[in-house]
Amino acid sequence: MKKKLLVSALLTSSLLIPALAADYVIDTKGAHASINFAASHLGFSVLAGRFNDFSGNFSYDKDNVSAAKIEVIVDTSSFDSNHTKRDKHVRSDDFLDVNKYAQATFISSKVEDKGDGKLAIIGSFTMHGITLPLTIDAVKVGEGDDPWGGYRAGFSGTATIAMADFGFKKDYGKVDLTLHIEGIRQ
Repeated sequence: MKKKLLVSALLTSSLLIPALAADYVIDTKGAHASINFAASHLGFSVLAGRFNDFSGNFSYDKDNVSAAKIEVIVDTSSFDSNHTKRDKHVRSDDFLDVNKYAQATFISSKVEDKGDGKLAIIGSFTMHGITLPLTIDAVKVGEGDDPWGGYRAGFSGTATIAMADFGFKKDYGKVDLTLHIEGIRQ
C-alpha cells in the first residue's frame, strides 16, 4: 500500500509532470480586444481604424513562453475607418477584395521570450490570398483572476506590413498594426 501511495504521489508531482500551457479564447464579445491600423493618407495625414469582427485563441504558460501559440481570424469586411464611402472602397477589389478574400489570418509558429514581459511572436500572416512571415513585437500586459470568477491574460503588440507585398491594385505604402488581446482561460 505504501508503495502505491509513493508511486501515485511521484506521478502527480509537479517535478515529474511539466506544467501545461493554459488555453485562452480571445475576448471579443466583451470588447476586451482590438485590431487597429494606421496608414499614411496620401502623405498628408494618418488614416486610422480597426477591424470590428475577429476571433481567435492562444495557449500561454508564463513558465514556458516558447510553447505559446496564437491563432487569429479577421473578418476583412469589418474594416472600419469611420468613413462609409472610404470603407466601401477599401473593401473593394482595389484593396481587400472582401468578396473574394473574406478572411485574414495569423498563425504563430514560434514565440521568443525577450525578457521583461517582451515577446517576439513569429508566424504566418495571410491576407488577400498571400501568406507571408510576420513578427509581432508584443508585451505581456498582465494575467490573473477576473471579477467574474475567471482567469485572464492580456498582451499588446505591433507589426508593420507593406501593402505592395499583398498584391493590392492600389499601394499607399505601409500599414502599422496595433493589437490588444485579452483572453479568457478555458
